[in-house]
Amino acid sequence: MAIPGSAEKAGLEPAPPSRRRWPLGLVLACAVVLLVVAAGAAAPWLTANSPLDQDLLAINQGPSADFPLGTDHLGRDVFARLLYGARSTLEISVAGTAIAFAIGAGLGLLALAFGRWPAAFLFALIDLVRALPGTLLALLLIVGLGSGPGPLILALGISFAPLVAYVTRATYLREAARDYVQAAASFSGGRLHILRRHILPNIAGALVTQAAIVLPRCIVTESVLSFLGVGSSPDEPTWGRMIADSSRFVERAPHAILVPLVALVLLTLSLSVIGNHLRRHLDPVRGETRAPAGDDEAEAATQPPLATAMRVSA
Repeated sequence: MAIPGSAEKAGLEPAPPSRRRWPLGLVLACAVVLLVVAAGAAAPWLTANSPLDQDLLAINQGPSADFPLGTDHLGRDVFARLLYGARSTLEISVAGTAIAFAIGAGLGLLALAFGRWPAAFLFALIDLVRALPGTLLALLLIVGLGSGPGPLILALGISFAPLVAYVTRATYLREAARDYVQAAASFSGGRLHILRRHILPNIAGALVTQAAIVLPRCIVTESVLSFLGVGSSPDEPTWGRMIADSSRFVERAPHAILVPLVALVLLTLSLSVIGNHLRRHLDPVRGETRAPAGDDEAEAATQPPLATAMRVSA
């Protein structure tokens, strides 16, 4: 039995408490996300140029004092459009992610809490929606609902709701099988009470993690739809529309397409890095252990697109 103070008497110093260091990749990812959010929020103060003003005498010009990142094929300031495009892209993607969680997580948890048949009916409908690829489903919804930010946000939410619903069901069933939930049910606890008091606080970390994973996918899908010309209105400066407009003039003005393309890649990769870090710390059961056989689909749903493709190819 160790005697208190014996280490000090023997001339041994206690080991200092270990400090957790943040990985360099996570620090850089957080810095990129904060920079994009701050740039979009402070766009009116960072540039005096409007993203819609055209200068036909300054078409496809390179960086200059008046235009720090040059101009596009209509003489519009690329820097101003990049800043305002960050705001539009983030607002639409965040709203689409919120709707996806309201439909997938909210309705999914209620159906699972009320029993087998409501859950079976809801997830049968989700299977029908899930039969179509997310981008194709969003495209069909926008064609039916019309263009604009509202239909685009709703299309993104419905497209990613099945992914959120399946992850929510996996985490719910995992917690519902725990002993403390069975004990609460044996004391005649109501289903909604058990969901709110016992299950929801323990799966909140997994849902936050999934939000950080779905958000970059919404950003990519929104950019793809804007690139196809069916997303937001043509006057709305988004990164996808900037890439689409500048793709025809890539030889004369490569800066006009490289600027939004690099910004889009950096933002999505940074959000994926943050999502993976949150998954390891907020949902340690899924983050630190391998999924058992048969759970490959649920595991792939929590991975970013690049990680999933690398794991499948290996």
